[in-house]
Amino acid sequence: MANAAEHSGANGHAGVIGDGGRLGAARLLLWALAGALAVRQAAAVLRVPPGEWLSGFHLPGSLPGTLYDAGQFTGTPFAGLVLKPLLGLAAPSLEVAWTCVTLLFVAAVGLVAARGLPDPVPRRTALLAAPVLTALMMVSLPVREAASPGQTAVLPVLLVLLAVFRVPGERPAGFLVGLAAALQPALLLFAPLLWLTGRRPTARAAALTFAGATALSWAALPRDSWTYWIQHVAGTGLGGAPDGLANQSVHGALLRLGLSGPGEIVLYVALAAGITWFGLRRAARYARDGQLLLAVAITGCVAVAVSPAGWRHQLLWVLLAVAGKVGRRAADRPVWPVAVVLAMTLPSDVLLPNLAALAPVRDNVLLLAALAAACAVPFLPRSSPYWREPVPTAYGRPAAARWSRVPLLPFWRRVLSRPNLLLELLLIRVGYSLYSHIRAAAPTSRSLAEGNGSQIHGIERVLGIDIEHAVNHAVVNTPWLEAFFNFYYTSFHFVVPLTILGILYWRRPGDYRWARASLGLATVLALIGFWLYPLAPPRLMPGLGFIDTVHGPQDLANPSYGAMTAISNQYAAMPSLHFGWSLWCGIVIVVLAPKGWQKLLGVLHPLITVCAIVATANHWVLDAVGGAAVVAAGFGLVYALSGPRRLHLQVPPQRTATEPSGGAQLKTPARAS
Repeated sequence: MANAAEHSGANGHAGVIGDGGRLGAARLLLWALAGALAVRQAAAVLRVPPGEWLSGFHLPGSLPGTLYDAGQFTGTPFAGLVLKPLLGLAAPSLEVAWTCVTLLFVAAVGLVAARGLPDPVPRRTALLAAPVLTALMMVSLPVREAASPGQTAVLPVLLVLLAVFRVPGERPAGFLVGLAAALQPALLLFAPLLWLTGRRPTARAAALTFAGATALSWAALPRDSWTYWIQHVAGTGLGGAPDGLANQSVHGALLRLGLSGPGEIVLYVALAAGITWFGLRRAARYARDGQLLLAVAITGCVAVAVSPAGWRHQLLWVLLAVAGKVGRRAADRPVWPVAVVLAMTLPSDVLLPNLAALAPVRDNVLLLAALAAACAVPFLPRSSPYWREPVPTAYGRPAAARWSRVPLLPFWRRVLSRPNLLLELLLIRVGYSLYSHIRAAAPTSRSLAEGNGSQIHGIERVLGIDIEHAVNHAVVNTPWLEAFFNFYYTSFHFVVPLTILGILYWRRPGDYRWARASLGLATVLALIGFWLYPLAPPRLMPGLGFIDTVHGPQDLANPSYGAMTAISNQYAAMPSLHFGWSLWCGIVIVVLAPKGWQKLLGVLHPLITVCAIVATANHWVLDAVGGAAVVAAGFGLVYALSGPRRLHLQVPPQRTATEPSGGAQLKTPARAS
């Protein structure tokens, strides 16, 4: 027994060392990634010409000048008092110093925030949290804007985090909070949070510091202070129109909705008071629960949301709110962090389609994320039985690969339960938007595309399959057939795949993941084809006599080829995803549909689609062959990475909602369905 224990202990120690080595390597790689992103951000900022860089401060060149004459400086009079002496520095020195200091502040925020995670912190999280958070901040919209001249949004965040987590004394901590509020007045809301959590000396010191800094700026810059505090209440209207998209506050959102005048002011004051009361109570509750970082993030979100002017570069607090845990199931845990990261790093037009009905949401994505963190998201308390042990995800039993040289990826396991719907919709929307942007950015050289079109046409003539011209003109001479193929081409490309995915999500979650992964991989492979082989479709080939039945006559003498070229890349034709997606639909229906007539529809859909793309002169026959190839590759990659679709499954014990810590239920489905 002793020998066995010693052997077990030795192996366990070796495992810890090995795991520590892997974590250390991962940590170094993540810090290297954060450093590379910082260099990229610095390069983007430093490309601004020195003259424009200095003008970016929006400050007068001499001290007696007023801060707000141009109406562009958005900082407090105290911030202007601090920044004005910097204008005496030489332009290259100032821009380099400002950029480097700002990015160092971002790294410091990541380090301090990672140390503020609530106990117990898993070792992996403790080692990787700081570089991951720093890298995310480097690509976030607030940091990308905060690195520009004159913006001090990162410094108040760092001052508050240092006061809460690192400074031991009450008065020094209060001094830092008051200094942050002097730079961004809405952050004075941290004083009530400190008061509610029992740190009353710190709250008093913060209020006194803010009052002292404001009084100092009144004494030094009385005219500017009057302009900022009285004429423009807390800076409202400075730096741009209050209803501009940059103002991500409740006041800005109401103005964008068309409200104005005394009614809008009354509604704004009422909403701000309610958000402040509810948000601060939530923050105090989570602070008493031991989730101090989450409490700080919630208070920061409240401060920016209720401020008369809450700028995008001030919303770094939302990213800190990923410290909260949401959901009882392990599968639901990524939803909130992924939603926050997407909202903070991607433009709103990537997250939501350009529809008029969605404009109020699309224009206020950052504000809505801040309000959700402050008032709506049900973060788990540490006392919850699901805090450390969420309901586990059911996985299928691993299957050996058919090809011994291709190992199955351990993280690509067969999940039996359906994924979180919100997370799935977010990822599908972002994936399609990125696909559209990449496709539009693919090479669009007219000469290269037409040369490749001639090459494809020549290959088809050699093979005897150059049927496009005959089919196109036969359909044009048959009006009802032309109308049918035009309708089919324009109507079913997106509707059928989305319908199949929706049915699989609801009725067959195991097969949904398998099918969705194969479709995504096929689309990625098609993007590679668009980049490597730009191809002019038959309708855009001059001199061949094709008729574009869908878009109407094209002016081939015009380099832009009409208005359609401005909408999408007209040379992204090889492979044909019109046919590829329809073939994917047909295969999924034939494999999974329970009835014969449904399988027949699955066979007919790609057949009609290939006729439609040829008849309307939108694709060559070989484009359809390319579409079939990427779909086959998509299914093959899923098979190689995760094994066959039908598996013998072994489901781990799961806790029910009424049995948080015991009473496991065993389920053994016969197959993945």
